[in-house]
Amino acid sequence: MTYDGIILGSGHNALVLACYAARAGLKVAVVEKNAEPGGGLTTVEYPAGSGFRHNTHSFFHRALTSMPWYADLELERHGARYIEPELNVAMILPGNQALEWWTDFEKTFASFAAISPRDAARLREWTERFRPIVEQILIPEARNPPLPPAERHAALMRSDLGRTLLETQALSPIEFVMREFEHPAVRAGLLFFNGLREVDLRQKGFGHSIPALMASSRKAQMCLGGSKRLAEALCADLREHGGEIFTQWQPRSILTRGGRASGVESVTGERLEAAQFVASGLNPQQTFIDLIPADVAPAHLKERAAGFEYNLLAPLFALNLNLSEPPHYTAAEEHPELNQAFMMILGLDDVEQFHDIVAAHERGEIPRTVMWGTCPTQFDPTQAPAGQHTAFMWEKLPYALKGDSSNWDAAKEQHGREMLALWETYAPNLHGAVIDSFVRSPLDTERLLPNMLRGDLLVGSFANDQVGYHRPFKGAGSYRTEIPGLYLCGGSTHPGGNVTGLCGFNAARVVLADCLDGLAPSSSLES
Repeated sequence: MTYDGIILGSGHNALVLACYAARAGLKVAVVEKNAEPGGGLTTVEYPAGSGFRHNTHSFFHRALTSMPWYADLELERHGARYIEPELNVAMILPGNQALEWWTDFEKTFASFAAISPRDAARLREWTERFRPIVEQILIPEARNPPLPPAERHAALMRSDLGRTLLETQALSPIEFVMREFEHPAVRAGLLFFNGLREVDLRQKGFGHSIPALMASSRKAQMCLGGSKRLAEALCADLREHGGEIFTQWQPRSILTRGGRASGVESVTGERLEAAQFVASGLNPQQTFIDLIPADVAPAHLKERAAGFEYNLLAPLFALNLNLSEPPHYTAAEEHPELNQAFMMILGLDDVEQFHDIVAAHERGEIPRTVMWGTCPTQFDPTQAPAGQHTAFMWEKLPYALKGDSSNWDAAKEQHGREMLALWETYAPNLHGAVIDSFVRSPLDTERLLPNMLRGDLLVGSFANDQVGYHRPFKGAGSYRTEIPGLYLCGGSTHPGGNVTGLCGFNAARVVLADCLDGLAPSSSLES
């Protein structure tokens, strides 16, 4: 069969690109090795048929409803619905104190002020200082193909906002927080909520990530019915506009003709031809080493792909619970609102813990547990049988446990029990409320989603200049590759992993500009 374009992988970025291409009138097909499309947008019943629904990979979707493709693709018409709980994040501290992030900044300010009035004042100052930087610089940068570094630097130097961004960006996240804030718990909370979950806190060039997230007008959101509903809405839009999705379709090679990408072949020998483009939502090693014949990809291209690095601190371990009742936190006796907190952070109270976490990852050992999660059914009762609940906690843990990722198969159940024991110290009612449970290790992530090599949910580090115009590597940062007709659209491209859809959105802009004289009408791609 012949299509105008073929997309490898069905993660949300690939689906966003596919939807725009189909809406522009192109005949497109998406191929996916798993039984269901959506990549990390998974929601599963455990046990099967029980009615307990778990989001086993992706759940907290920051500011998703403000993304341009969410409106362009009419995803609410296709069944997607999001909520943004008011007490968005809470971190329980010793002595039943709490640090809280609300959708209402004044409530956040009051919570910080109860811990440290000085730090609360700094929080307000940096939030106000960075709000126009986020709105006028960082959001537009994320929603467009990246500029060459020298061009970006020159443009930023022409404005006060740009110069402030460059000055702050030159720091590492930990340098910024240690310079600007003084209370150990405030420092720890900002670094965790605004840093560790996404970037290496030691990495210079990301000092701005802390105030940028503080200044963001939108917070963490959840998809009603489960994260899978977002994937289903994307698939519905794609099919409505003539696109096709082939599941359990494992690619063996990207086909070329005359040096140009011309289609894909499956491991069973089935071929799909592409008249205009092939786009890969896979990682660089899969794309350039595993799927492109050695005589097609230049040696330097394969070398750069082989050198693409993954995050040491990105892999996740998950504990998932079926419950007879939601967690009731002891700290809620003094702070009743905590039982309605959306994201809960436990086990963190001092910035010095970050050094121990990094050191443990480097040794391949499990550090003192710091975890975060939620009870989704407090906000969406449809994800469990009536009157019952689901809950989960995530923890950053090393992929190569004691030097070998296979060690997780024997160790994961015990570590899940240890996480539950810690959780019960904060919410004692969990003892006796657990109906069933299961765990997922960093190795399990890689098995299900092999593009997340070494369990890296961000699909690649931002270190070693793997950012912006040089993401995933020099020569491939504009979504086009050196092989004509072959494009990249996954989390290994700008602006990076997480559920933002902007890798696919930006790739769609580039692909459609190359394939069509004009873009689809009424599309944010035209802006």
